[in-house]
Amino acid sequence: MANENVALMRRWFDEVWNQRRRETITELLAEGGVAHWIDETGRDLTGPQEFLPYYDRLRAAFPDIRITVDECFEFGDKVIVRWSAKMRHTGDLLGIRATGKPVAVSGMTMAQIAHGKVVEGWDCWDKLGMLMQIDAVELKMARAAGKESA
Repeated sequence: MANENVALMRRWFDEVWNQRRRETITELLAEGGVAHWIDETGRDLTGPQEFLPYYDRLRAAFPDIRITVDECFEFGDKVIVRWSAKMRHTGDLLGIRATGKPVAVSGMTMAQIAHGKVVEGWDCWDKLGMLMQIDAVELKMARAAGKESA
């Protein structure tokens, strides 16, 4: 069972993100499955019907996204995945025009698996880092440092 759960999560990252197989989302995410903290605003998404629009938005902004599973292991009915992603911002995202800039982020996902499907997932990834890399936000400290050197 444990190996099946790890294989399921490796399949999720490879097929959904790297192979761009949208149908894998409906195969592996339970109808009432909840994805916590994943979208751009940090809100929860329930089931494939809410996850698919998020997926479409992210893929439109970063069509070449490539995710590497750095580590993946199970603990009971949960699988923990540490991953990293590289992509280029070539589409609009949340009203931010495409910049063409490369982006590298990392994150961790913990998913609870039941009956061969993800029933709950928690994502923690560097959204601020992504926004900074596409020049969507600027830190006050960075701005202040620039003024001091001028």
